[in-house]
Amino acid sequence: MQFLGAMNDNVFKQALVILLAYQSASFTAMSSDTLQNLAQALFILPFFLFSATAGQLADKYEKSRLITITVAIELAVMALGALGLFMRNLALLLAALFLGGLQSALFGPVKYAILPQSLSESELVGGNGLVETGTSIAILAGMIVGGWMIAQPGWGVAGVAAATCALSAAGLALSRFIPKAPAADPGLAVNWNPLTETWRILRFTSRNRTVFLSVLGISWFWFYGALLVTQFPNLAKNVLAAAEGTVTVLLVVFSIGVGLGSLACERLSGHKVELGLVPFGSIGLTVFGIDLGLAASAASQAPHWRLLFDLAALGVFGGFYIVPLYALVQSRSDARHRSRVIAGNNVLNAVFIVAAAGVAIALLGAGLTIPQLFLVAALMNAAVAIYIYTLVPEFLMRFMVWMLIHSVYRLKKLGLERIPEQGAALLICNHVSYVDALVISAACRRPIRWVMDHRIFAAPLLSFFFRTARAIPIAPAKENPQLLERAYARIAQELEAGELVGVFPEGRLTPDGELSEFRGGIMRVLKEMPVPVVPMALSGLWQSVFARNRAAHKLFPRIRLAVGEALRAEAVSPEALRSAVLELRGDWR
Repeated sequence: MQFLGAMNDNVFKQALVILLAYQSASFTAMSSDTLQNLAQALFILPFFLFSATAGQLADKYEKSRLITITVAIELAVMALGALGLFMRNLALLLAALFLGGLQSALFGPVKYAILPQSLSESELVGGNGLVETGTSIAILAGMIVGGWMIAQPGWGVAGVAAATCALSAAGLALSRFIPKAPAADPGLAVNWNPLTETWRILRFTSRNRTVFLSVLGISWFWFYGALLVTQFPNLAKNVLAAAEGTVTVLLVVFSIGVGLGSLACERLSGHKVELGLVPFGSIGLTVFGIDLGLAASAASQAPHWRLLFDLAALGVFGGFYIVPLYALVQSRSDARHRSRVIAGNNVLNAVFIVAAAGVAIALLGAGLTIPQLFLVAALMNAAVAIYIYTLVPEFLMRFMVWMLIHSVYRLKKLGLERIPEQGAALLICNHVSYVDALVISAACRRPIRWVMDHRIFAAPLLSFFFRTARAIPIAPAKENPQLLERAYARIAQELEAGELVGVFPEGRLTPDGELSEFRGGIMRVLKEMPVPVVPMALSGLWQSVFARNRAAHKLFPRIRLAVGEALRAEAVSPEALRSAVLELRGDWR
């Protein structure tokens, strides 16, 4: 239904844009440029005015019914647009465009808020990937169909009118099959004042710092994308000296790239919300944005396949960037207010898109060429990315961990579903190398608070990861009794808060690859906080350069993480835990 709706919007908008560009004299005395800007403003304006109200309605009412209502509104809007096309009435066409923006503003919060209610956390990235892929392809298909159809002599206008109404009717029929999604906050009192509610929702969105910065990251992507895509017509005409069809080719390549990148996210993230892909995406957006500017500036000498490759790569890395951010906003927002947070995201997206147009006008007016504008946009992207990652080091930490697992190691995972999805638990594992905690954290969907020797915690380079992951440094009683007591207090706090706490009961790295005796500190923790204990075993890391193995190392070792069944606290002893971990590990060190 989302695919049909996005396609329908763009069939109508593209047909209207071309109609106003080539036949504006038959509608009004206004210039074509003025009409184009007016049309864009009328479509964006409802996102400012009504997103806050839409977010409230999406939290207050059952979502599948709301979706059906919004598609019914879309059908009415398209019927109005069809009437405007037949009558060649500019007022009706612009009214339909404005109401189409209103319908999109109403649908946005429901569309993204229903996913976490219908999908498990392991499916959330894949669900968002499908939505983004379908949307990018639908936008492209809509622009091609709308542009081709309106240009057909004789039946073009009638074809657009019939197609838009048919697409809306098909979406309305599909909406009846959407599963029920109960209201998140049925007692919510709706504030119908759009200005005060928009300000309140933006303030509410900013309460969760990570979510708010993710929303800003999403909005920046729309700024960056709008800045590039808006220049495609002039890039084709003035820089490449190509025919009108080249604009479509540029859009096709970029949209296919976004679709491929969005779909690849699920596989690359291991079916979890993998924040490490966000910096990876931003690096690609910067690198290929710079090369796009260089390729465009040398368009007369450079082969055009390089420019097309850059556009495809920008789309792919854009998918890597945007899908995890949407999934993070959905998963970490309070369920009672999720729709309103997404509404706040939509408001900021609209602000950034409008700002992109203003920045482009200002820079081009200052004398920059389109290739130079691409270079400036890419450098701006790099600066914004660095700024965000210094504010939220979790993104950078996850990126480095993700790179470790996908470049140095080949990790096989067994029994990860045995790690509790919710609630407190102790994770117990053998200690083979300096990067054990990083490997397990990269494989696990939930964050883990690792208890580790204070010397490893302070190791150069690795200390950044451990501090960002809120690891708990610990020391023997004879070495630092105060640090030991603080560590036990922190462990109790984290477990009481429902977190996962990871412990290496050997208390030190293995000197020979074998399991040492498990120490009794685990029993003190369980006496105070009797939580389930999950045994785990790492294999293969003894061949790593990060282990204390003096023998030959493998450059890209194959490793395995095996997870056993959770044990009740009263059934745990150091000996029983050691036996469970040894059985999981087997003979493979």
